[in-house]
Amino acid sequence: MIAQPYQLYIERTDEAKNMARFYAMQISMSLFGETCLIRRWGRIGTSGQMMIHHFGREEEAVRLFLDLTRQKRARGYRPRTIAQLPSADQR
Repeated sequence: MIAQPYQLYIERTDEAKNMARFYAMQISMSLFGETCLIRRWGRIGTSGQMMIHHFGREEEAVRLFLDLTRQKRARGYRPRTIAQLPSADQR
């Protein structure tokens, strides 16, 4: 059982470079009771790529989750702000 939910969705956009990327992570349990860190990344609007890491202990998954979060923040990834969300008319 996971002590608390870990989920993250961040984006990096730069119109001058035609860059629009997302990075998403979550920690969950597999069907076999293992702790898994699921990572997804790619261009915004696509399904992107996915990687799943399996861990014996939740602490190891959390350590990688926090390390990857620090790395992505250093590269300019940020949470999407309300101003960036599409309005109800655009959905």
